[in-house]
Amino acid sequence: MSIYKTQSGREMSLKLYDAQLNKLDCSCKDVYVHTRFGRTHIIETGNLSGEPLLVFHGGNSTTAYNLLMYRFLLKDFHIYAVDIIGHPGKSDEVSLSPKNYDYGKWASDVIIGLGFDKIACFGVSFGGGVLAKLMCIAPEKIEKSVLIVPSGINNAFPISTVKMMIPLLKYKLTKIEKYIKETALFMALKEEVLDKDTLDMVKDSFDHVKTKVGMPSNVNERLMQQCKAPTLIMAGEKDCLFPARKVLPRAKRIIPNNTVHMLKGCGHMHMLPEREKKMIVDFLKE
Repeated sequence: MSIYKTQSGREMSLKLYDAQLNKLDCSCKDVYVHTRFGRTHIIETGNLSGEPLLVFHGGNSTTAYNLLMYRFLLKDFHIYAVDIIGHPGKSDEVSLSPKNYDYGKWASDVIIGLGFDKIACFGVSFGGGVLAKLMCIAPEKIEKSVLIVPSGINNAFPISTVKMMIPLLKYKLTKIEKYIKETALFMALKEEVLDKDTLDMVKDSFDHVKTKVGMPSNVNERLMQQCKAPTLIMAGEKDCLFPARKVLPRAKRIIPNNTVHMLKGCGHMHMLPEREKKMIVDFLKE
């Protein structure tokens, strides 16, 4: 069962993936590992003499786009940026349930496939939820964790997210591109966040991908408390999906070795300020 609407849509989506990857201006190597759920594709890039870092991208998005958004990591870390299975990219088109711990088991298999006993991990949005599931399933495989605007800690799907569907429906009916921007603004809040790469990714997702609405469900407190690895959690003050006021208090309660930080004034889609970039790099290098 394809995760794309059409075969030509798949080709266009992968074309954008490659184009965005090329913008990194950094050498990239394709790595494939086998997991119990299917073959998984990983981009190996960044500073090959730096500390290894396994990176999980957001949902209905790609690892290529995610690397563009968090390219500041490339200077210091040996990046393994994984295509989440069942999402746009070059991994097998096998959809896992966001409600159980399959994503955690899959991520654990990826670490084994890469030949690591343990590794530092970085997850954004849906990818933060995948990482949270991994922390529950295989805490011994995690050196450190950074979760940015993560699902899986304390998800909120308020009525306001339903409003987002109105411009999305208008776009689907008319294909007028201003409605893409209107839809994305519910998550970004500020127009300057919506650069060309972001709008290209959002348009590609709406046009060619069978959108997944289910986010990784909230993790079990008892399972999470087994993960003693240092963990940095950043959540957006105005995030309509995973607001800081919900995410950070539960993260403090259920994650033993935590550092929490609110991204002031930020929605779900954001541009990290330099201060927060430095905080992430310093945390991972400690």
